[in-house]
Amino acid sequence: MTPTLVPHHPARDWAEIQERMLAPLYEAVYDRLGVGAGTRVLGLRCGSGLALLMAAARGARVAGVDRDHARVELARERLPEGVTVTEEPPGDTYDVITAFHTTDALLPELAALTRTAQPGATVVLAGWGPPERCCTEAVLRVAARLTDRRPGLRTDLEGLMAGAGLRPAGSGRVACPFGYANEGSAVRGLLSTGAFDEAVRATDLSQVEKEIAEALAPHVRADGTVWMPNVFRYVIARVS
Repeated sequence: MTPTLVPHHPARDWAEIQERMLAPLYEAVYDRLGVGAGTRVLGLRCGSGLALLMAAARGARVAGVDRDHARVELARERLPEGVTVTEEPPGDTYDVITAFHTTDALLPELAALTRTAQPGATVVLAGWGPPERCCTEAVLRVAARLTDRRPGLRTDLEGLMAGAGLRPAGSGRVACPFGYANEGSAVRGLLSTGAFDEAVRATDLSQVEKEIAEALAPHVRADGTVWMPNVFRYVIARVS
């Protein structure tokens, strides 16, 4: 049965429900790279700024860029005063450039930044891990089915690195389970990822909500909470 939901506010749903699911990924990458006091971090597709907030809490100097105006505004609200978050890449130099929400469309931005980045800067791209390790994969396939296209959920991280003139120098995997208080929260959180935007345009929001809720059914526990174990992977490169 389709859950009864409050009106959708995708940017705020991302900030309040979904973004925290990737906190283990952010933490693992920062630990591996030794992000701390004095590290200059730029977040590409920074969303509503949680990853930047976590880096700033370590003492890093952070900035972010995202083309979603609503998410940029939320990031500006939650980040410390003086942190730059814009809809176009800032012109400063950075020690670490992250793209935790990588898509194939990121290549032009990544290539442009790579050309101007200082030698030795670290670039990190992240995305979904192996399908058999991601319970959310079956739910995300709803989007492909409703738009009558082949699933295209996986991004070739190494291919993007190569396209930007970078050579991968390391990688890792991180468990990022998706946990929600109830089915309605899960539907709102997943819709906020943007993975279902095309499906909503091709059908309608109520149909997409219904299909997502049905796909979530195997992951609803006896107490009504939703739990989906997932693994994300990241790739590291250094600018030569």
